[in-house]
Amino acid sequence: MSEIDTLETLLKRRHSCRAFLDTPVERAVIERITRTAGRVPSWCNAQPWNVTVTDTAETERFQLALGEHIKIAAPQPDLPFPTSYSGAHQARRRECGFQLYDAVGIEKGDRDAAGAQMMQNFTFFGAPHVALITSSAELGPYGAMDCGGFVSTFCLAADALGVATVPQAAIASYAPFVRSHFGIGEDRLLLCAISLGLEDKAHPANSFRTARAQLGEFFEWKDAP
Repeated sequence: MSEIDTLETLLKRRHSCRAFLDTPVERAVIERITRTAGRVPSWCNAQPWNVTVTDTAETERFQLALGEHIKIAAPQPDLPFPTSYSGAHQARRRECGFQLYDAVGIEKGDRDAAGAQMMQNFTFFGAPHVALITSSAELGPYGAMDCGGFVSTFCLAADALGVATVPQAAIASYAPFVRSHFGIGEDRLLLCAISLGLEDKAHPANSFRTARAQLGEFFEWKDAP
């Protein structure tokens, strides 16, 4: 198999895991995933990412504390969330949501069940570990953009080592609390979390795969006039 075939295989196989086993992942494996992700390019080689990973006991402590916090606090992300989704973006978002609801048996219009499923973001879908991704605030959107490449590569490296992942913006919606909980400085922006562990392959939430746009939908070739 060629190197590009290997990369395409990883990209096609990787998916957002929404149900994990409680089996811990060895620290050495997580360190290798993180070290591999750190090879991605960045603006002026600034490498703005920092990663804070919880062990299983800290994951539980964080989950309990975050669960209490979101009962009384409004979301306060460091970066503004999308103002809206329209066109193809909205269609893809809706398709993904409906696939998940169909997989776990949530009927259309059942807001209570949909809300309960959404709240699983804050229990990390049962993952034994959470990786918090922060960027240097002074680097602004370019630092955040660099960290997007880091997150993608982290997830691919994890898949290559048999570790499932799900990047989560939901955790970043309570950025001040998360920074306070982990002692992360105000000079860092909380971009997202990545929950990780071993996939519960029997869980219906992991039974579907999202589609990808065809090349013609996002690629344009320009010839000289």
